[in-house]
Amino acid sequence: MHFLSAILPFLALAAPSLAVKPSRGCGNTPRLVTPSSTTTPLRLNVNGKQREYFVRLPPNYNNNNPYRLIFTLHALGGNAGQVISGQGGYVPYYGLPPLINDTTSAVFVVPNGLNNGWANQGGEDVTFLRSVIAAVEDDLCIDQDLRFSTGFSYGGAMSYSLACSLGSELRAVAALSGNPMISGCAGGTGSVAYYGQHGTQDFVLPISGGRQMRDRFLQNNRCTGGTREAADPPRGSNAKVKTVYAGCEKPVVWVVFDGQHTPTPRENGQSDTWTPRETWEFFSQFR
Repeated sequence: MHFLSAILPFLALAAPSLAVKPSRGCGNTPRLVTPSSTTTPLRLNVNGKQREYFVRLPPNYNNNNPYRLIFTLHALGGNAGQVISGQGGYVPYYGLPPLINDTTSAVFVVPNGLNNGWANQGGEDVTFLRSVIAAVEDDLCIDQDLRFSTGFSYGGAMSYSLACSLGSELRAVAALSGNPMISGCAGGTGSVAYYGQHGTQDFVLPISGGRQMRDRFLQNNRCTGGTREAADPPRGSNAKVKTVYAGCEKPVVWVVFDGQHTPTPRENGQSDTWTPRETWEFFSQFR
């Protein structure tokens, strides 16, 4: 019996908030995923197509500690390498690793989309990412109640699609400037904690699509608090406006910013983007 499995009943009795759902990889010495997995792609054959993904282990990985699993998905025309290195308009892993300082930490999974996108034809990208979850959790120690996904543009659309298709298998998503049509929303009735953000001057994927995505999860999460979306920030202000919806079975947060199609919006006088802080604030409430 794995050490973790042996102590879980005692943890549950002593402090129910500490209960976790450990993956099969807990207690094992990793064989598939290694520190070099951020430079060497891991491969899966899914529906007859060779697919690639990369994995970033937390510092001092402990095979008896169940970690979060966080997908970080690239935009159309991008790739996993850009998300990892922070090139092509990204910050590395959407800026999340420096903000995570608790003992749960996170394993980051960075897949490559087909043709540098996430068209998800016939649900093939959902199938691929579900297969990645299985492969990673067979090898590493993951808390299966703490799976997340974030991404920008096409990556935001694919995170939304995962929320629709995987439902209770994901704890939360953060969709950055996405659209509900391009990766689809098969299923689409399950409740999933949802964070969305969008620029008022986005002429690539207009904000109306972001609002449609948000509205689906306001409905799915049965938000009954009657919270109205705050007014948009004034044009030219570089400001953001955040709405936290009330009375939801699972949280829904919506941020509108004065700006264009970008994963790294900034407020006036700020050198760093606020997106990582908002995303992590949303994800970190789930323990």
